[in-house]
Amino acid sequence: MALQLVIGNKNYSSWSMRPWVLMRQLGIAFEERKLRFDFADDSDFRRQVAAVSPAGLVPVLLDDGLAVWDTLAITEYLAEKFPGLGVWPADARRRARARSLCAEMHGGFGALRRHCAMNIEAALPDVGERLWAEQPALQHDVARLETMWAEALDASGGPFLFGDFGAADAFYAPVCTRIVTYALPVSDSTRAYVRRVLAAPGTASWVADALAEADFIADEEPYRSGR
Repeated sequence: MALQLVIGNKNYSSWSMRPWVLMRQLGIAFEERKLRFDFADDSDFRRQVAAVSPAGLVPVLLDDGLAVWDTLAITEYLAEKFPGLGVWPADARRRARARSLCAEMHGGFGALRRHCAMNIEAALPDVGERLWAEQPALQHDVARLETMWAEALDASGGPFLFGDFGAADAFYAPVCTRIVTYALPVSDSTRAYVRRVLAAPGTASWVADALAEADFIADEEPYRSGR
């Protein structure tokens, strides 16, 4: 039975994006099951997710009756199931650093997440300019990102954080879309890395699908009330 990945809307679901992009980029075959976001207590979205995951959140990876939820857990499961595909760097020290970067993304960058929700279809440079001026914590998050990425790229030689595209790049792919959506002021080297991530086939495929959704969800659009 093929792997199945349960996800939310591609325009909005940053958590779903990470394992989807990783699997597509590394050539891991899977069936996509996309559920439209609907956060009402009795929504079809909540019922379907609850049926496969006690956490009630996307993404969920299904493998022959086994449900794996949470992006970190899914990534580690894929690394064990497909050990030769480069989910993590082969070198132990670089692998540890890649895991650290993913864990930091998973648990940190609260200001960036809170103020700059992923919205691939939108162009919100005016919102980004206002937030940048008003939110020092956002500036701090972006500065940390730039330092982290620069150090990893310098150590690996690029083109991605640890050489070849891997889990760390997939984890930061949603951040790359945020930088574009909100036109956040970053260095030329950071912008070049963003372009490389967005041009990678796995990421580019997700972005193309997101742009084709044309599915406005008011709960996910704090800055727009309609099209």
